[in-house]
Amino acid sequence: MSTIFDFKVKDGNGEEVTLEQYKGQVILIINSATGCGFTPQYKELQPLYDEFKDKGFVILDFPCNQFANQAPGDDKEIHEFCSSRYGVTFPIFAKLDVNGENASPLFAYLKEEAPFKGGFKMKMLGKLSKKSNNKNDIKWNFTKFLINRDGKVIERFEPDQGVQVVKEAVEKIL
Repeated sequence: MSTIFDFKVKDGNGEEVTLEQYKGQVILIINSATGCGFTPQYKELQPLYDEFKDKGFVILDFPCNQFANQAPGDDKEIHEFCSSRYGVTFPIFAKLDVNGENASPLFAYLKEEAPFKGGFKMKMLGKLSKKSNNKNDIKWNFTKFLINRDGKVIERFEPDQGVQVVKEAVEKIL
């Protein structure tokens, strides 16, 4: 597959949809969790979406429970949490795996196109990375991938990189 538009995923209602519907937009794909120390990034992600959505920008949120079980709810509970607690209005898809044998093909592609460059460190990371067979695996919740209007992966942001860094990158390609 050559772009993200070739992938199908499940939306928040469990219906299979194609990412082709986002063709021509600048896309930020995140893997998220509702009970993570990085969850407050929603406070900055929603305003980022609001500021640029009319210029062809969208955030696609994919909850993942692979990191310390920090997204334990079902898809409906996760959506309700994000919309009521943080006012999230960008698309939240069905929960999926980002690493391992059950990893979503979309995230396998994203990791291949934007490998891990290092720099992200957490106490728990040492324990988790020993379980990983792939150095490019997602290390934690709120890893972000920036996609250009042609569906090509431009950049990977680790969870500890602030949303301001992401905003600057988005502004450059809008």
